[in-house]
Amino acid sequence: MMICDIQHLSKQFGGDDILTDVSLFIQSHDRIGLIGRNGSGKTTFLRLLARLDSPDTGTIYQKSGLSIGYLEQLPVYNDHMTGLDVLWTAFAPLLDLRQSLHRLEQEMATKTDQIESLLAQYTKVTEAFERQGGYLLESKVDRMINGLRLHSLLDRPFNQLSGGEQTKICLGRMLLSEPELLILDEPTNHLDLDAVEWLESFLAHYAGAVLLVSHDRVFLDTVVTSIAELEDGEVRLYQGNYTYYMTEKERLLLEQFHAYQEQQKKIKQMKDAIRRLRQWANEASPPSEKLFRKAKSMERALERIERIKRPKLEAETPDLTFTAHGKMSRMVYRVEDVSLFFSEQSLFHSLTFEVSAKDRIAIVGANGSGKSTLLHLLLGQLEPTSGQITRGPSVKIGYMSQHIDFPSGERLIDIFRATVDLDEGAARQRLAQFLFFGPRVFLPVEALSGGERMRLMLAILVHSDLNVLILDEPTNHLDIESRDALEEALESFDGTLIAVSHDRYFLNRLFTKTLWLDQTMELFPGPYAYASIKRQTHPAIAKTPKTVVSDKKRSSPSIPVQTTRQVEAMIERLEQELTTLDRQLARTTGYEETVKLFSIREQLVQQLDAQYEQFLASE
Repeated sequence: MMICDIQHLSKQFGGDDILTDVSLFIQSHDRIGLIGRNGSGKTTFLRLLARLDSPDTGTIYQKSGLSIGYLEQLPVYNDHMTGLDVLWTAFAPLLDLRQSLHRLEQEMATKTDQIESLLAQYTKVTEAFERQGGYLLESKVDRMINGLRLHSLLDRPFNQLSGGEQTKICLGRMLLSEPELLILDEPTNHLDLDAVEWLESFLAHYAGAVLLVSHDRVFLDTVVTSIAELEDGEVRLYQGNYTYYMTEKERLLLEQFHAYQEQQKKIKQMKDAIRRLRQWANEASPPSEKLFRKAKSMERALERIERIKRPKLEAETPDLTFTAHGKMSRMVYRVEDVSLFFSEQSLFHSLTFEVSAKDRIAIVGANGSGKSTLLHLLLGQLEPTSGQITRGPSVKIGYMSQHIDFPSGERLIDIFRATVDLDEGAARQRLAQFLFFGPRVFLPVEALSGGERMRLMLAILVHSDLNVLILDEPTNHLDIESRDALEEALESFDGTLIAVSHDRYFLNRLFTKTLWLDQTMELFPGPYAYASIKRQTHPAIAKTPKTVVSDKKRSSPSIPVQTTRQVEAMIERLEQELTTLDRQLARTTGYEETVKLFSIREQLVQQLDAQYEQFLASE
């Protein structure tokens, strides 16, 4: 059933066309992912749909009485209201009914002379309360608290929570209200990985329609059934998830480019024919009116041709290339029995692991598990309560925080030149490679968006002397095309990479080790997809690399006694197979294929460990 029909919307801001001709049809159970470059008008479109703004032209037809849920800005509540109180406001009408039931129960106990009338009212209110799911309220709230991991926010005053914490509470409140059309703008922001996966399951079974904006490619693949791409002020709908959209768009672009080329050939042929007809007409004696008329007729036909726009086969993205400088020591970091206490509470206890040259380690875990704090320990910005962190002698670190703060009042180009020794002309050329064009390079940094701040920090890192990159949520604020460009640059980076991220596509594409913080520490020899499966199937997996090795020793298959030369040959063969497999893994992005290859890799590593044991025993 149709709930919303959008026809030919347009919207301007400051004389700039944001939306030019947007049309979209939404049915009652649609799951639509709205994608587009930063600044393409996605939020403008959502505000028009939610009736918070009015279009310049076009119409929006909505089903009568359509309820819309859109988290546009954070509301203000009374100071005494806690996070839990705000969640319960989603059920205000039902809470009124429940209050009426309590009042009627008290009146029936005291006004016995009106018992029949009160009982009739009580029955009527009870039926309405039950029909609207009143007896399921507690279970719904508990489900939302557990799913979005809201436990630590429930008893605190809502107005004293951070912006991210308030957003999580308001997201829970909106989901509990169950509107017919749910509009979500980057709903995975501020959520940890477990909460994101829970939200995916919730939306998959949601009774109403969902329209969401997200740059999380795995989230889009899991949740949506169609993709609406907003480009050049118009929307094009693709019937499938994000992976289908990518394949179909590439096919359509190639078709459009072929049609464009064919049309350009035809236009050239017509122009050549017109030129020859005019030449022949002029050379005739006397000049031929018939040939002139034919040339004029062909000119009118040429003017009537509807020109095909030249398609952009590649989106404009930052020009990123990270280079590792200088010789790197084999050991980058050694973390030995490190503990950290805050206000007598333990955040870490007995962390032990090692980072070697060219390692690619992802750090994941729930919000509050200490991921960013661990990065601060590695950077030397914090000292552990006990234990020791040793850094390799030739380590040169480039660090990007998820909260990028530049000196206020400074211009973008001045901040860049303070780190990169270039004159103004050369600096502007380099900044243009990161999509800072023309007068934008002279903007004060406080005027930059989150995505622009991230691009500026990437521009600084690309031109820095480093061999270790430490990144804290590097894909935040980047659109999908910019994320792809960043990932391609990091794939070719020849140094050591350590990153905290909630972007599962990013985690699965780039990292060969996953360090999972969840009260304890678990180190997995694979990307997030592999680690997630192993945590579910083998919850007792090792807490440190040392234990991982001992587990492998216990599980290694028995090997017949071999000569030292045979063992050496076997070790060499297994190492070659491991190198070949790692190259194959670096090229693989599919979830199932990645898990399969890492299962094979784990078996190879176990065989290699067993061969090394036999080699050492023979010496």
